[in-house]
Amino acid sequence: MGTATFDFGEQVVLVTGGTKGVGRGIATRFEAAGARVVVCARSEGDVPLPETWGFVAADLRDGGQAWAMVDEIVDRYGRLDAVINNAGGSPPADTTTATPRFSERIVALNLLAPIYVSQRANRHMQSQVDGGVIVNIGSTAAQRPAPTVAAYGAAKAGLANFTMTAAQEWAPKVRVNTITAGLIRTEQAALHYGDAESITRVEQTIPVGRMATPDDVADVCLYLASSAAAYVTGANLVLHGGGDRPAFLDALAE
Repeated sequence: MGTATFDFGEQVVLVTGGTKGVGRGIATRFEAAGARVVVCARSEGDVPLPETWGFVAADLRDGGQAWAMVDEIVDRYGRLDAVINNAGGSPPADTTTATPRFSERIVALNLLAPIYVSQRANRHMQSQVDGGVIVNIGSTAAQRPAPTVAAYGAAKAGLANFTMTAAQEWAPKVRVNTITAGLIRTEQAALHYGDAESITRVEQTIPVGRMATPDDVADVCLYLASSAAAYVTGANLVLHGGGDRPAFLDALAE
């Protein structure tokens, strides 16, 4: 089976949270497809970014900073063709004792930040001849109970709804879609899944036999941002390797 190829030559693509993990993988793939890549985060992080990438520092939980970040990119490059709202995540926390401050920050990062970025990106994209594309990275935690990440799951559920609404309001110039991602293996996988042995056991519960990689997520981002998906907007593309195995099957096997 051949690998699909995409050409993003001359296009400016913003990947939020693109300095590490899934975001860095997405940014790398877009650059390989010819895009002029810009990433944003609160800081550049410990691993140097490629010299060819643009970087803008911003705390996207602050709406003013998020809007100013988008404006700066358009001022610098003259346009913005695609936004991948990747920044997000949550450490595990007990739902009963998580502090109000903790929950506020998780919801702000995973729901309000992509809303702020999308609002400002749409403002610029609407004036471009070719419009633009926004891809929001969601989570299967939005579609099922999410023990230890309750605020995160609720925020991602809200993001999925925002995607559908924005897609209707901003069409036809701007397409907006969600990727609902399942388990992804990154450098922070141990935070949720434990050591290598534990990760192997977790992967055995996934029908395709492994967690997703950043490249798996990047492939879908490339598709949704490309002309191949010209009629796809307001959609929720689920990327979970077949989904969670129903618990009753294991109970029956005992």
